[in-house]
Amino acid sequence: MTAPTLPGLAPAAPNPVAPRPGSRAARMALPRSVDVLKEIAAEYGVCVRPLAMRRTDLDTGLTEVIDLPCGATREDKCAPCAKKNRRLRQAQIREGWHRDDEPLPGPETATEAQKSLILFRAHLEFSRDEAVRAAQWDQVTDLDEAIREVEEAIAAEGLRGRVGPPHAGVDEDQDEEPGRRRKRSTRRRQDAPELPRRKVERRTVGKTYTGRDGSTFRPSMWLTLTLDSYGPVRPDGTPLNLDRYDYRRAAWDAVHFPRLLDRFWQNLRRCEGWNVQYAGCVEPQRRLAPHAHFAIRGTIPRDVLRTVAAATYHQVWWPAVNVQRYTLDRLPVWDDQAAAWIDPDTREPLTTWTEALDAIDDDLGAEPVHVVRFGAQVDARGVMPGTEDAERTIRYVTKYITKHTGDVHKATTERQRKHLDRLWQQLQLTPCTERCANWLLYGVQPKKAHAKLKPGRCKGKVHQRDTLGIGGRRILISRDWSGKTLADHKHDVRAWVRALLGATTDSATAGQLVDDQGATAERIRHAWEVARPDDPDVGPLAHRLMRSISERARWRSELLAAKDRAAQGSTDLSATQHSAQHDGEGTQ
Repeated sequence: MTAPTLPGLAPAAPNPVAPRPGSRAARMALPRSVDVLKEIAAEYGVCVRPLAMRRTDLDTGLTEVIDLPCGATREDKCAPCAKKNRRLRQAQIREGWHRDDEPLPGPETATEAQKSLILFRAHLEFSRDEAVRAAQWDQVTDLDEAIREVEEAIAAEGLRGRVGPPHAGVDEDQDEEPGRRRKRSTRRRQDAPELPRRKVERRTVGKTYTGRDGSTFRPSMWLTLTLDSYGPVRPDGTPLNLDRYDYRRAAWDAVHFPRLLDRFWQNLRRCEGWNVQYAGCVEPQRRLAPHAHFAIRGTIPRDVLRTVAAATYHQVWWPAVNVQRYTLDRLPVWDDQAAAWIDPDTREPLTTWTEALDAIDDDLGAEPVHVVRFGAQVDARGVMPGTEDAERTIRYVTKYITKHTGDVHKATTERQRKHLDRLWQQLQLTPCTERCANWLLYGVQPKKAHAKLKPGRCKGKVHQRDTLGIGGRRILISRDWSGKTLADHKHDVRAWVRALLGATTDSATAGQLVDDQGATAERIRHAWEVARPDDPDVGPLAHRLMRSISERARWRSELLAAKDRAAQGSTDLSATQHSAQHDGEGTQ
């Protein structure tokens, strides 16, 4: 006879048993309607956290609440807006990568009215100089007012920029903090190879190559730049020896990586002799060190890229940080009377920022506190326009721009978490700028020090755990890449959709509304203000999301129908042309 099995000790069934209908397990297995609503919103590209704006018609007084997208660039905040921003960046990279013409035309010729204003401004400058020489300060004041009015007229006439810097007043000749401009030697380091320097041409497109069959093609490139090694690492990105890994140099390199990239493009343009254009993204490697992927317009020899990367460096001329004089348990204190940070024991003021830099200038054998360099790994390859490889590269460059830097590589093991913690702890103690509060830990008052500084708790982005030292912009696009800003590309997308749907953009038929660029035809008809969530005219978020989903679904149906009509029209046109060509051949 077999003894009965106690409840709860029976072996698990090979297949899961469906929960009893009506039980709590069955109810919890049902999908939540709110989650389904958000999934559908993400499917149709509807912002899940819209900003409610109240629009008031200034003519009729009619008020309505309109939901505007939040414009988030991270998926953890709003996935639809982040994906929209990613597609927009992909379009921006795609439009400027394989261009065969210059994106920005030259400026237009100045009109006679503009020239006359500049000439009148020159006469005022001459008169002001004579008044200053004769010490006629009342006339100087009148001439300064006239100069200000003329410069406003010059700007209203359609000229860009200032014709000249503004004049300082009699009491404005000295700044609040007088001091000379510091100059560093431009001599290259002895441990860096020399670079050839050519006169830069005024072009941004690459060379055109001709094949044996007479066909022409203009390829471009894809480039990856990495930092130097800080110690051997495992396949999962963690160091072989955590104690020997140079976390201090890794933190300093991450903070100053953007300056190193700027120096690289400056050296490359001087070495190649033309204005090289780039578009790329900065993201962390598996070892958590930043590296950058770039799409380059035109082709550059790989040896040149490796030589420029090896010869590029950035020197940080800051006070020495070899010894940390204070800890988080023993910090300097602020003295209101002296308006300075002082030692908690001796009550002596800490070294000011100006004094620390003066000491570096007076020391003939001074060395920079840190030098940032690229690593030996430089990956470069050619990409042909219009190929699947080009589209795949664009997707790869923008792969992680919708994620936080710390979310690119998740720490799944205890060793990875220790590696992340050590790097973050070092970043918390690394000064990020001249005004960083961490300078107080090393006995130096930062530039423009004040009482609200908290050493070790600087609010800079590079000190946060989510950034891993990458505190600046992660998307880096040169100025002459496509000749357009991100707002211009958004306007192009809207214009394409309106043209496909046959919608008019004429201000006369649109009631003189403000267009996408913020310009108005004659006057502003509507006033906008932010609506609070608890306002009576602001409905629940779920109701607003359902209205937006319905509207977006109808828009998508209309857009797909318009695409089908356009495709059918092009097919009919080609068939008509083919028939006409066939009829013409038959008559001959």
